[in-house]
Amino acid sequence: MKDVARVAGVSLGTVSNVLNQPDLVSPATRRRVVDAIAQLGFVRNESARQLRAGRSRTIGLVVLDVSNPFFTDVARGAETAAAENGSIIMLCNSGQKVEREARYLDLLEEQRVQGVLITPVGSDNARLDLLVARGTPVVLVDRGTEHPNWCSVAVDDVLGGLAAVSHLIERGHRRIAFVGGPMGLRQVSDRHVGAVKAMTDGGRDPGELMLFETTWLTLSSGRQAGERIVGLSEAERPTGVFCANDLLALGVLQALAGHGLRVPHDVAIVGYDDIDYAAAAAVPLSSVRQPRELIGRTATELLLDEMREGSSHQHRRVTFKPELAIRASSDMRRRRSSSARTARAARPAV
Repeated sequence: MKDVARVAGVSLGTVSNVLNQPDLVSPATRRRVVDAIAQLGFVRNESARQLRAGRSRTIGLVVLDVSNPFFTDVARGAETAAAENGSIIMLCNSGQKVEREARYLDLLEEQRVQGVLITPVGSDNARLDLLVARGTPVVLVDRGTEHPNWCSVAVDDVLGGLAAVSHLIERGHRRIAFVGGPMGLRQVSDRHVGAVKAMTDGGRDPGELMLFETTWLTLSSGRQAGERIVGLSEAERPTGVFCANDLLALGVLQALAGHGLRVPHDVAIVGYDDIDYAAAAAVPLSSVRQPRELIGRTATELLLDEMREGSSHQHRRVTFKPELAIRASSDMRRRRSSSARTARAARPAV
């Protein structure tokens, strides 16, 4: 920086302002400094800046499964909002493992990140409470909370499960199954609660809802569940299946197709998330749509607000309403069309 100041003919403080608060410097002076930087090939030492400031420009984002396109889209929304603030996103994959999540939280705290966006694996709040107590703000992503120290951004998953199974009941299905797991994940359990409520609201015995619990929310787990469904007799086999996410639904679809079962003629399927692959499947997949990028952007904006406002910040709980996109996998009238019923724009309820 001293070399840049010498070549540009300005003070060291002016160079610092150009790098950190350029609006404080006149355009002509700023141009001289920028030209000197280019001439010398200067690259600022971010580690030194971080040491001096006591905080990095990094925001940690800890997700359950980085291979799930849902979280990829959430990360894209978070990245856009962070970039507008001059920050970057450090993406961490917990793999739905508590111990791995804990290691990442330790690492992010050591890196003095600006804050942490997280979809927690479990319900133990102690580690996140400790982060907040030490001055690192936390925002829950894809998970609602009543915790007084955190903001959260989520989708009403009970409402989403209700919409999915209500749709199957409206289509005349008597034997309906829920595929999802682990049930310890709040998102999965809430979607199951919504499915059970749909059975009750539809005048059905909620005990009739068949449960195929999976270990993971992955394509392979969906295929395994599909094989179990295929193994049932025709009299026992569900005619309508609601899956806790689209990867599971696509796996079930693959398994059924591999055994010659027709979707939706023999078995109708509804997924959750409405990832891009849902509409592009061989049989376009009906799915409960979440505003994925908007979830990531909103969570990051809440985190940035908390960083700016400090102790005056009012924590907010933003909950978006999901919408059902009906496609060929659950509606024979749409079997020859890949078009989806465009849902109303998601509106947050705060």
